[in-house]
Amino acid sequence: MERSEPDPADDDVMDSFLEKFQSQPYRRGFHEDKWEEEFDKIPLFMKKAPSEIDPKENPDLACLQSIIFDDERSPEEQAKTYKDEGNDYFKEKDYKKAVISYTEGLRKKCADLDLNAVLYTNRAAAQYYQGNFRSALNDVLAARKLNPCHLKAIIRGALCHLELKHFAEAVNWCDEGLQIDAKEKKLLEMRAKADKLKRMEERDVRKAKLKAKKEQNQSETLLQAIKVYFEDEDRAELYQVPPNSTLLQVLQHPRYSVKALTPAFLVCVGSSPFCKNYLQGKKVHR
Repeated sequence: MERSEPDPADDDVMDSFLEKFQSQPYRRGFHEDKWEEEFDKIPLFMKKAPSEIDPKENPDLACLQSIIFDDERSPEEQAKTYKDEGNDYFKEKDYKKAVISYTEGLRKKCADLDLNAVLYTNRAAAQYYQGNFRSALNDVLAARKLNPCHLKAIIRGALCHLELKHFAEAVNWCDEGLQIDAKEKKLLEMRAKADKLKRMEERDVRKAKLKAKKEQNQSETLLQAIKVYFEDEDRAELYQVPPNSTLLQVLQHPRYSVKALTPAFLVCVGSSPFCKNYLQGKKVHR
């Protein structure tokens, strides 16, 4: 095959273009003083996407976003896109935005139960790292309703129970996870920790009950030892006050009288020598 000869007209066009380019600077290029900022506005080279996309400031990025989240796509495709977006935010440790992305994915209500379980589980992880342990636990419970054997959901649920100091529940979740994978390192370590904390909690509860019982016994012993009386000065007689009586009940007694607006009582230890000597020879109404 014979090679075609170059067209001189093409060379003339190219030379003309190069001459024009040399004499007239390219007006759509980057500016020397802020080329890095302008370079970062190109979607392909962006280091981090803006939190809010302004079509006027970033028309290319807005166009890409409209293509990615096109409502004409199936709910499954849209949910997966939001899942991937949430994962990117999660890697950047922007857990708040990750939660928003996973939530948007769940709102698509796609028919893929496994995908929905992943969205719940991933949102639980993002909630966990924000310290929202109860919200995270609710998400893993929802994930397990869709997929009871979702190992990541079980692991994150056990973590939430640990943070909430539900040590017995944490042990149970670890046991359920180990039935699925008996060698899962995280579950083995977590179960040992949860079991130790559970036994410490039970020990503390026993100690608290014993202490409360001891204090109650001491209180009852003291109440039995202490005797309270009021005096009827007109008759020179004493009336013993029952330990469970209220002040109002005593003041309403027909033989009680208040002087100088101040109720007066005699309080002593019943078995003490003073009490025995003081009561000797006096008439006491019990």
